[in-house]
Amino acid sequence: MALSRGDRAAAAQARCGRVRCRRGGTSSVLAGTVVLAAALFSVGAAHAQFVVCNQSLDVVNVAIGRDAGDGFSTRGWWIVGANRCATTIRDELSARYVYVHAEDVFGRPVLYGSTEMCVGAKSFEIVGTEACFQRGYRPAKFLEVDTEAVSRWTLFLSPRF
Repeated sequence: MALSRGDRAAAAQARCGRVRCRRGGTSSVLAGTVVLAAALFSVGAAHAQFVVCNQSLDVVNVAIGRDAGDGFSTRGWWIVGANRCATTIRDELSARYVYVHAEDVFGRPVLYGSTEMCVGAKSFEIVGTEACFQRGYRPAKFLEVDTEAVSRWTLFLSPRF
């Protein structure tokens, strides 16, 4: 099922409003805006389940956190070039919430969330969210993304203004 451009924009606007309300309404997301849109993929994109698209002119490093059933785990890094997308979760989404941390090449946060999880300096897969420093990792704030329990989702990172 494909949505018209206007329907996609309206759906994205409605979801953004809910995220801001749940977050308290005052936090800046991506220094202005992050647009969330449910991706109703056609057969050609059947393998992509959670995709992060970078609509800025900067390279962004992305880490993903999620409930793996026996606790939370984080994984990274995906390097997402300007106007590019990266498939961060290839299997069908089973949990309603996915947690995203994004930073620029200088290590400055691009997304502002409140859920603290661990990230590594290089490619990593970490089980658990506690005692990051003691385990050789660093804590980072992740943005909680409500996928509304759909099986496929795309997160769009908008440029800073």
